[in-house]
Amino acid sequence: MQTPPLTAPATPTGQALKVACSNCNLRELCLPVVLAEDEMQRLDTLVAGRRPVKRGETLFRTGDAFSSLYAVRTGFFKTCVAAPDGRDQVTGFLMAGELLGFDGIGTDRHTCDAVALEDSQVCVLPFSQLESLSREFTPLQRQFHKIMSREIVRDHGVMLLLGSMRAEERLAAFLLNLTRRLQSRGFSSSELVLRMTREEIGSYLGLKLETVSRTFSKLQDDGVLEVRQRQVRVLQPEALHAIIDTGR
Repeated sequence: MQTPPLTAPATPTGQALKVACSNCNLRELCLPVVLAEDEMQRLDTLVAGRRPVKRGETLFRTGDAFSSLYAVRTGFFKTCVAAPDGRDQVTGFLMAGELLGFDGIGTDRHTCDAVALEDSQVCVLPFSQLESLSREFTPLQRQFHKIMSREIVRDHGVMLLLGSMRAEERLAAFLLNLTRRLQSRGFSSSELVLRMTREEIGSYLGLKLETVSRTFSKLQDDGVLEVRQRQVRVLQPEALHAIIDTGR
């Protein structure tokens, strides 16, 4: 699908929107709902534009006014908050086909920063219009409830990681989650390129950088992984599952 330039007219009848949600090859991941053709055309009108975000740039910051959700079309993001000691605490990683911005719904202000880990592009979905449309189309409303529920479940999963798992279990769970999400997008379930640094992984998992590096080395020595800088190949996925099951 060709991406129209951001300078193209962003009107419901403009050519810029004829290749929006209805024809997007990520639609089944981003908004996996069954809508009639006229309903999909209505959904297309939500896309206020596509915004490029260069590596290292911020999509939104803590305290920014909340107005839109963002569907990651290409690229990879991290979300983070400022820890009491001034360091950035990573709270999540988002990839193509996932949605950003739910943190701002409750207070109309974003409560975290969203930073691109590589050159990325997002579709901008104005939340007020999305609310109106979802009230008309029950399947769309139900889907957004599911997505928000998934956010809550993911937060609970992170708390479980930080509260009860050893370093090896945390990293195993992280890698399995990442490969599962990549596989659902048509990528390999055993080979991945980590878009985040070891330090960012440690921040997310509540581990020191040295511990993350040591744990990667141990999993490689045990024949579970093959690690070449940011390229990781999972040689024994069953071993990663066994690590987690053993800790339960």
